[in-house]
Parts: sequence; structure tokens; C-alpha cells
Amino acid sequence: MRIKVCGMTNADQVFQLDEMGVEFAGFIFYPSSPRYVFKHMSRSDIKKIKGKGINKVGVFVNAPIEEVLATVDDCGLYLVQLHGDETPKYCEKIADYVTVVKAFRLREDDNVRWKVKDYQDIADMFLFDTEGAGYGGTGRKFDWKMLQGLSIDKPFFLSGGIEPGDSDKLKEFIKDPVAKDLFSIDVNSKFETSPGVKNMDKLREFVQKIKQI
Repeated sequence: MRIKVCGMTNADQVFQLDEMGVEFAGFIFYPSSPRYVFKHMSRSDIKKIKGKGINKVGVFVNAPIEEVLATVDDCGLYLVQLHGDETPKYCEKIADYVTVVKAFRLREDDNVRWKVKDYQDIADMFLFDTEGAGYGGTGRKFDWKMLQGLSIDKPFFLSGGIEPGDSDKLKEFIKDPVAKDLFSIDVNSKFETSPGVKNMDKLREFVQKIKQI
């Protein structure tokens, strides 16, 4: 199972993730986020990060298209994750240039298929997270039952408050038919000592368990 660790702010920690076998490192380019990467690293610092197998993901929220594309080039991003209210037309313009992951913040009463339908033929992948007061991850638990029995028909990231003790729950989730489209899990705040600073021991133990699934 692939793993994305989001909210990275330190190059040394990214290299440690690479050594663990983590496939994706997320960098948040949303100024209102406590994990806003430009508070800690420059564009050239991010571009210099080149691991053996880890790929850099840029997380944006309602940013101007030109700004997103410039950041992709300046930082050497592999994927772009759109976590705001980006329209299908907006996503299409970005997807013409780089692989796009469209994030959806879901409430308990949301119809998942209805939420994603206008993006089905545009975004390359989806990400499912919990609805919150603002944009970006909330750290709140996402109710995976919302996805069970569905056919997403698009590779997706599973996010929303995934924590160190969830490996057994993930084992159960992948038995559901919807998991045929599960591309990666996405972890962040539950593995931190402070915003943007990861607890590498917790991550290492978690990665080892997940890679055995």
C-alpha cells in the first residue's frame, strides 16, 4: 500500500521518509495553513529534494492557476493536490500541465458519487477527507463507511485523521470492493510533535505495518 505524508516542512525528514519507502511527501502552499512550507523552506530548497522513490506533492487552495504552475516548475512537483473550491474548468487547466489530485471534504450526509461526478473525467485522482470549518486537513476522523460499497472508478487517496493505531482498520477497509481504487493513504497531524514536524519513530513503525498489508 502506498503512503503519502503531508505537511512536510523539513528536507531531512523528507529524506528519512524516502528511506522508509514512503512514496509521496506533501508540501502545503496555502498561506493560512500552520504547515505553510514557505515559512520554513525556499523554492530552491524544495526543488533540491530528490529522493530515490519519493515524489513531491504540492497542496494548493484556490490559488491562481499561474501561481500553481509556476510553483510546480520552481519546486519540481510531481503531483498537484487541489484542496479548495476549484471548478472542473480550473482543474482541467492544471491537469493539462501536471497530474491533478482533487480533494473532497465530505460531510456525513454527502452523496459521494454526486460530489465527484463533474470531476470524473478531468481529475487524475481523488482524495477524500473530512469536512471542516476551513480548508485543508482537519485531523478529524473520516468515516470510511461513506465509501464502502461504492465504485469510485478513479484512483483515490484516503485521508482524514489516520493515526498510528489504524493499521488493522485499514486491513479491513481494503477488503471492501471500493478499495480496488485505493491508490494511497494520506497521513499528517496524528504523526506530529508540532505542526509540520513529524514524529519519525511513530511514522517508521506505522509504515512498517502498512507495508506488510
